[in-house]
Amino acid sequence: MRPTRIPLLFRCLCTVLLLTGTLQAVPALAQAKVVQTPYKNPKALVDIFLDDPRKMSSALYWVRSLVNPLTEAPYSMFAEDMHIIVLVHGTEIVTLAKKNEERYQEVVQRMRYYAEMGVKFKVCGLAMKDYGYSPDDLYDFVEVTPSAITELMHWQNQGYALIPAIVQDKKFSIEQIR
Repeated sequence: MRPTRIPLLFRCLCTVLLLTGTLQAVPALAQAKVVQTPYKNPKALVDIFLDDPRKMSSALYWVRSLVNPLTEAPYSMFAEDMHIIVLVHGTEIVTLAKKNEERYQEVVQRMRYYAEMGVKFKVCGLAMKDYGYSPDDLYDFVEVTPSAITELMHWQNQGYALIPAIVQDKKFSIEQIR
């Protein structure tokens, strides 16, 4: 007994019907949905502890990513609506020494800008002494705390969210990996 041959026209018609049904079952490609999370009165503690003071510029992007969206529409928060502390206690402490102003001018300008918006910059007193600095050596927008670790504990106990400013060595440009 020979297998029955399906006429070519019938096979084409079945293929078209199958493809049409398959295409209808696949949802249309949609784009990402933009949401506006209802942020209110943030309390954040940005912990900066770096192995290289040159990374301070990158670490400040954590502050930017926190402050800028909240001060722009649709949130439009004022400084008094936000409670943000930046705690410095690694090699980056040298960026806050007035004697290094020329070397870290751009970073200091950015910190001063955020300080004027209400962000508090705090330095570990133990680290300050380790580096041979006194409060007189640091900028006027800096507060010296007894210890970074006790400061971290204190503000977390007050309900502040801990945000560690992680700065990795960049191996690829955005253009290379996009």
